[in-house]
Amino acid sequence: MDLLIAQALAIAKRSWKYRWPGLAVAWLVGIIGSVVVVVLPDRYEASARIFVDTQSILKPLMAGLAIQPNIEQQVTMLSRTLISRPNVEKLVRMADLDLKNQSKAQQEELIETVTKNLSIQSTARDNLYTLAYRDSDKESAKRVVQSFVSIFVESSLGSSRKDTATAATFINEQIKNYESKLEEAEGRLKEFRLRNLQTMNADGKDSASRLREMSVELDRARLEYREAVNGRDAAKLQLDAERKGVSSTTQGLLQESAMNLSTPELDARLDAQRRNLDALLQRYTEQHPDVISARKSISDIEDEKRLKLKELRKAALASPASVGGGNGSIAAQEMSRLLASAEVQVATLKARVDEYSARYGQALAGVRTAPQLDAEAAQLNRDYAIHKKNYEDLVSRRESASMSGELDLASGVADFRLIDPPRVSPKPVAPNRLLLLAGVMVAALLAGTATSFLVSLLRPVFHDALELRSRIDLPILGVVSRLVTDADLKRQRKDLIRFGAASGSLIGLFVLGLSILAFLMTRQVA
Repeated sequence: MDLLIAQALAIAKRSWKYRWPGLAVAWLVGIIGSVVVVVLPDRYEASARIFVDTQSILKPLMAGLAIQPNIEQQVTMLSRTLISRPNVEKLVRMADLDLKNQSKAQQEELIETVTKNLSIQSTARDNLYTLAYRDSDKESAKRVVQSFVSIFVESSLGSSRKDTATAATFINEQIKNYESKLEEAEGRLKEFRLRNLQTMNADGKDSASRLREMSVELDRARLEYREAVNGRDAAKLQLDAERKGVSSTTQGLLQESAMNLSTPELDARLDAQRRNLDALLQRYTEQHPDVISARKSISDIEDEKRLKLKELRKAALASPASVGGGNGSIAAQEMSRLLASAEVQVATLKARVDEYSARYGQALAGVRTAPQLDAEAAQLNRDYAIHKKNYEDLVSRRESASMSGELDLASGVADFRLIDPPRVSPKPVAPNRLLLLAGVMVAALLAGTATSFLVSLLRPVFHDALELRSRIDLPILGVVSRLVTDADLKRQRKDLIRFGAASGSLIGLFVLGLSILAFLMTRQVA
């Protein structure tokens, strides 16, 4: 620590020896700096405040119908990118700042100067933006801020409308693309249906379901056919017995034939209604009106069938009694009529069995090719459904985009309000001569001190033997002291007084200048 203090004192002593060059440099820097501070031109600031209102009543009203962009984010991004070269060039033209510029270099310098002096400040929480510009000419500063405000508002509206137009163009192109894809898918699906019209069923059932239905119908037709054949055979036996004179069994055979009577028309209607009921039960419940109506129709047909069979049995049993019961030819005639009716019924049921057998064969053959057809149909339907869904979504998005654009044009989602119109400050905002003059004073003192220190390094002086011994490697044999006379002391005092006066004058002039500037600034504020 003592060594450091000794070194510091040695440096101070060496610098003090060359104090006059340092003082001269301090005076020179102070004079030059003061002149520069005085001659700096005054700069005035023009500013304007804009409030961006993004809370529109149309937002909740149009929620879900129109696209709601993030207006806060758009305005924030616009404010950060507003001071760009294209906007500055447009600003220079609008404010007529380029009238005096002739060369390309001057124009570039003007653009750089305007860019440097422009500023935009915002409080993101309140959406309040302050646009400012500094210039030595008040009118120029005001024109620049007015043009800056216009560019800010126009840029936000223009970008929103441009985005809407770009989105609408893109969506329209995609809609045309998917419309052509949808038409192609519809064409492929129509060709497939026409090509496989015979194998496709309109009720939407698959091949296995149709095969089971055909099997059930075929079994029912075969059962009815066997019943009709048995009835016909019984009628033949009765007729043969009647023709052989076995009259004792006529009444029993007639009763048996009467029991085997059938109503083909009512049976066909009843069978159709039962199939319809089965189909309805696969889709609906018992309480559905169509199911209830189908059950009522089946009940009505069954009642009508019972009445019809009852009448036929009465007619068959009453015919022999009406002619006296013993007339064999009349009984034979009635039996022949019943036999003919049974033959007709057998032929009808035989045709039904053949038809159902053919249909069953076709359904059985279709089962082998059904998986491939079903897979192809599923692929076609899936492609068609995908294209249709995308097409409908794009149409819906286009309507939303169109509504959003109309909403923006009609009322504007963001409202730009000019809170403070462009105005110029009555007093200059720059330069701050009080601060600059204080800085010049500090710089002059530092420059003088640095000059004394540098000169002492260039022309070193040693004040004691220890300092000399630390700097050279030669042995010191002795020290010769200098006798200080009264004349030397008097001369040193005069030199110190002159140095103090010169230094004090420098500091006093700076203090006087600061006081005058402070007084003038106080009068301007008042």
